Amino acid sequence: MQLSRSLFAAVLAAIVAVAMSPASGQILRYANQGDLKSLDPYTLRETTTTAHHSHVYEGLVGRDKTLKIIPALAESWETPEPTRWRFHLRHNVTFHNGDPFTADDVIFSAGRVRATGSNFTSVIPPDARFVKVDDYTVDVVLSSPNPILITQWDAWLIMDRKWCEANNSVAPTPASATTPSYASLHENGTGPFFIESHQPGVKTVFKPYANWWGKPEHNLKEIDFTPIASDATRVAALLSGDVDVIEPVPIQDIDRVNASGVARVMTGPELRTIFLGMDQARDELLYSNVKGKNPFKDIRVREAFYKAIDVELIRKRVMRGLSTPSALMIAPELFPLSKDFTREKADPDAAKKLLTEAGYPDGFEVTMDCPNDRYVNDSAICQAVVGMLARIGVKIDLLAQPKQQYFAKVLKPGGYKTSFYLLGWQPGSQDSYSVLHDIMGCRDDPKDSTRGEANLGGYCNKELDALTDRVLVEIDPAKRDQLIKQAFEIGIKDYGYIPLHQQALAWGVSNKVKLTQRADNQVLLYWATKQGE
Repeated sequence: MQLSRSLFAAVLAAIVAVAMSPASGQILRYANQGDLKSLDPYTLRETTTTAHHSHVYEGLVGRDKTLKIIPALAESWETPEPTRWRFHLRHNVTFHNGDPFTADDVIFSAGRVRATGSNFTSVIPPDARFVKVDDYTVDVVLSSPNPILITQWDAWLIMDRKWCEANNSVAPTPASATTPSYASLHENGTGPFFIESHQPGVKTVFKPYANWWGKPEHNLKEIDFTPIASDATRVAALLSGDVDVIEPVPIQDIDRVNASGVARVMTGPELRTIFLGMDQARDELLYSNVKGKNPFKDIRVREAFYKAIDVELIRKRVMRGLSTPSALMIAPELFPLSKDFTREKADPDAAKKLLTEAGYPDGFEVTMDCPNDRYVNDSAICQAVVGMLARIGVKIDLLAQPKQQYFAKVLKPGGYKTSFYLLGWQPGSQDSYSVLHDIMGCRDDPKDSTRGEANLGGYCNKELDALTDRVLVEIDPAKRDQLIKQAFEIGIKDYGYIPLHQQALAWGVSNKVKLTQRADNQVLLYWATKQGE
């Protein structure tokens, strides 16, 4: 019996479709230059760590592939009045241990994320009051309107109250902790994956959560994450097929990966700004040969450091053209008026003159803190800065460390123990307010304990803070942008920071893998598909 021509064509099309579709149940192997140390989602506010956590934990809201805010554990919300938000929680959601998700977990998480030791205290205003309406409805009551309240909540991940209480994990694990907590070694989220095993510094294995409330967009049965600090080893692992995805690809290896025939480099602009900061708070620097005073309290010294740094040279020599020098502490994509700002050109002679006027004709010595496994060419950037400052007589003792040790030292839980540092930051809100509040805000605000949480150097200008408060409540976009512009102008005039550039994304991806690349540089493998081996 022969098949009809139309039936034969249909069968053939089905066979081809199956052959071309991604095979189900694939193992995806991912390597990053940095480690995943703590599984506590409130320990470290750092993009790569948050991306790992977002596979197993979820927020009330999320972001889609274009960074648009979307519903997650809250299926909808409204503002019945300007100072009250009402969130309607998703029903029939369970944590990985089977506990039901309810309003109690939201209220508990709102307290935990603002507690001492959390690195996420600024994602919720300190005056926000969470009120349980019923098991699946929560009100957030504010003292004043906040139109961008939820813009950072995709990184505020909800925890199970019962599980935390049962495992002595009610308090968040600080980045400076020397002994791991239960929550730093185990997880219990609601997300699309659960963690089967976690060996910090070695390997973390993720498996799909069968009872996840959403519809999976991946075809994976397992994700194996391995930290590989060595650039050469990481690239070799990708090209040999030992791993499927790496981040980042060293700039010098991009062409080689693209020419390999087995993998490609996904590139694009990132929204993160890399910058230098100086301790302007202490009366005497912790790490300097200058005693009895703090050179960075003198604006002439800060201006001298600014003028000594040649961002164009960093772009050409260190970043090989894959960076965008910045005049501001925010990416131009996130602030329409960024085009009104121009960065001063490097001027070592003027810098040397300023140091002499400030009383340091022979320069001085200071330690610089720098991560060596967090940003693209971070250690090389710091080494370039060392050389540039040497030209004006400043001797830099460079302390470049893995990010876990670096963040434990310089962040708030570690006591901001730094005199001069490199940091990268992208506002989780995708809005200038977060930069002005978290990075450039004064740390001593008695009314807002979260202001300046990521202001490691203690830069402070009350006029800038006053403008920041107006930015938060201004609803007219044009007026709001002008307020933001005024605030950034103050920061520039003060030489409060030294912005360097926005780095470029560079992910190495096997040709067997399809992956979505977002401009926030979160490698989210729940959107990954992989062809069969």
